[in-house]
This record gives sequence, structure tokens and C-alpha cells, in this order.
Amino acid sequence: MHGFIPPHRYYAYLCWTDIRDMQDKENVVLIQPVGAIEQHGPHLPLAVDSAIAQGVIGRALANLAPAIPAYALPTQYVGKSNEHCHFPGTLMLSAETLGRVLTETAESLYQAGFRKLVFANAHGGQPQVMEIVARDLRQKYPDFQIFPFFIWKVPHKVGELLEPRERSEGIHAGDAETSVLLALLPNEVKMDRAHAEYPNTFEPDSLLSLEGKLPLAWLTSDISQSGVVGDPTTATAEKGEEMLNQVAQGWQEAIAAVHQFPGF
Repeated sequence: MHGFIPPHRYYAYLCWTDIRDMQDKENVVLIQPVGAIEQHGPHLPLAVDSAIAQGVIGRALANLAPAIPAYALPTQYVGKSNEHCHFPGTLMLSAETLGRVLTETAESLYQAGFRKLVFANAHGGQPQVMEIVARDLRQKYPDFQIFPFFIWKVPHKVGELLEPRERSEGIHAGDAETSVLLALLPNEVKMDRAHAEYPNTFEPDSLLSLEGKLPLAWLTSDISQSGVVGDPTTATAEKGEEMLNQVAQGWQEAIAAVHQFPGF
């Protein structure tokens, strides 16, 4: 059940008496990996975002200082993925449903005495859901600290391993995600099917963008026939290992910062 999470850091392997008797529960860091089951082109499995969320958090927890109490919750595999609705296989929750699942999970943890919860989201289509849930929980429970983090926003230098165009335009199933999956689940990657596809949506001097300062609403079928937005053909397992190590190190720092945060 624990997948990439170290067994001793897996919340679901604890007994209820372990929870009852846990010391300094208010400063225990609980991490909710949040992914998706959605298309990632013809060469990657549907589980990419969920695998990355769990893989990164698992590696971070494996190397985290033993003195820092932190546990990963079972991964939330299905997310808000309606931008991929035209590609068979994608599973979709509404923003409302995902928000309720995360809210009620958090409330169960609060009832058990925990006061620090991190959302470790790896799907680019749902950070806003994490942020709304976190703010609403904060309003309802003034002593509950909720941290809506995106898996790729911790300190790292992954961009240095990518080509310039991939760094700026490769937002889905490109080099980074493919490399990481080659490191995590190599048997599930079909590199013979990998090909590059970039959208030609905007002129170079346009103020508008897909995910920049002035974004617009889009569906993947608007910008890609294959479901790929980037170039996975340059991916390697070696790059994936380096990316995983860098991002996991950033998460170690983030978990330590959450543990040390005194609250408001």
C-alpha cells in the first residue's frame, strides 16, 4: 500500500493507539500527496502526477532527519483533470468534489489532534483548489496550519537540465515528467511512442499565455493532438534521477520549515 513512501513514514500503517499516544501531535507534519489519473500522451501512463507526488514525497521522507515527525497520507489519486476530458482514460472529479474530499480528510486529522497539514499537489490543473480549501479550513479552525504546496515549487535547479524551449513551453508529458517516470516506473514508459508537440497558439510578442501572467482558459485538445505539450524524446532516466533528488531535497527543506513554523 505504501508505494514509494517509507513504511515507517506511512500514516495508514499506524494503529489508532499510536495516534492517541503520539507526542507533540500539534507539530507533527502530515503530508497529503495529491495527483491525478489523466492522459499524458501515448508514451506515459495515466498515473504520472500521482506517481510523481508519491515518489518525490517518499524520497524526501526517506532522507528526512529522524527527529522530524512527519507522515505521508494515502495518495489522492484522482483529481480535477477536466482539461483532458477529450482523451479517453482520464478520470475527473469536479473542483467541488475534490475540495470536499480534501476538506473532510483534513477535518478528520484535526479531530485526531493534528495541526499541521501539507497538500503536496503534483497536478498543474488544481493548485487553486488546494488554496481555496486551505483558506477555508484556516478560517474554520484558527489553530490549524494548512500549507497548499505545488510539488515543483520547492527549491531546485531542474530547469538547468532542460532545453530552453522545453523550460518555457514544456508543460505536460515533456522531458521533465518523462525523465522522472523513467526513474520511478521505467517499465511503464513507452519511449518508442514518444514525440514532441508544442502549441502554436500565440505570437512571440503576445501578452497572453497558457500559464503565464495573463493566462486564458484552455483544454488540452485546443493545443495538442497527442496530449503532449513539450518534447519527451530527450528524456533519460539519469536526468530523472537527478530531478528526483533535487526536488526531494527541496521537499526535505520544506517539511523541516513546516515543522519549525510556530504558527500565527
